[in-house]
Amino acid sequence: MLNRTTATFLLVLATMFWGFAFVAQKNAMAFMEPLTFIGARYLLGGLAILPLALREYQRAKNKFTPRQWALLAFLSANFFLGSYLQQKGLLVTTVTNGGFLTGFYVFFVPIILLLVFRVRPHIIVWICAPLALAGIYLLNGATLDQVNSGDVLIIVSAVFWALHVLLLGFMSRETGMPIFISCLSFLAAGLMAEAGSFALETPTLEALSAGWIEIAYAGIFSTAIAFTLQAVGQLHVPPANAAIILSGEALFAALGAAVILGERLVPIGYLGAALIFAAIVMVETIPAMMRRNDPVTP
Repeated sequence: MLNRTTATFLLVLATMFWGFAFVAQKNAMAFMEPLTFIGARYLLGGLAILPLALREYQRAKNKFTPRQWALLAFLSANFFLGSYLQQKGLLVTTVTNGGFLTGFYVFFVPIILLLVFRVRPHIIVWICAPLALAGIYLLNGATLDQVNSGDVLIIVSAVFWALHVLLLGFMSRETGMPIFISCLSFLAAGLMAEAGSFALETPTLEALSAGWIEIAYAGIFSTAIAFTLQAVGQLHVPPANAAIILSGEALFAALGAAVILGERLVPIGYLGAALIFAAIVMVETIPAMMRRNDPVTP
């Protein structure tokens, strides 16, 4: 049985794969358009874990209800929209900005939880979410004076990523089938993207061949592995806490951009990295310490 510490580690590992994927996503745009790329990566990712997903579904005691199928369709739509807006934004903005602005979902998750689902997150979330957001802001150089259209698209995508985090955590816990849910959401998003690419873009085999390395990394590591790790990890970590942990992808996006693309952090960006790390540690350790110190009622 997976414990909370292991689940947290899986979420951190997922953020590493996602953060580095921003480089692949940016580079892929030199060869193909956004819908073509996300269609290829998600179909590849879905097919990669399809055998595991079918095995999980066959072993499940309870099958999906009509309500759960509807929720899965809604989750898949949010997944597609978040991915498309993020990918289109990367046509214009930098990898560092992309990682930074995607992290805005750390702000949206507890707000949606409270206003829509009437669920009050642990009080530490209201401390760590602004702390992580401040860290993401500093990571970008503490400036928003050069916001462009790509930045705006990625900010909007963060709303859909927030809904994805909430729905994925809820459905994984309710059904006990995180791999099956992930697989179907990949395939659904991939099919939506491919349909859009044939309608709005000009996909070619030459373009897909030229960007095969980017597609392979995004499809296998960032999709099949990372999103599945997220689904499994969220079985044991509340969504608001998970959002703060997952905001760490901004750190890995900045690291990948620095090593591979030559983008550099300004000095204050290192303070931002420290704040994000502090928020991730606090959101998991402080509630555990408080539970341990609670008096035990005989």
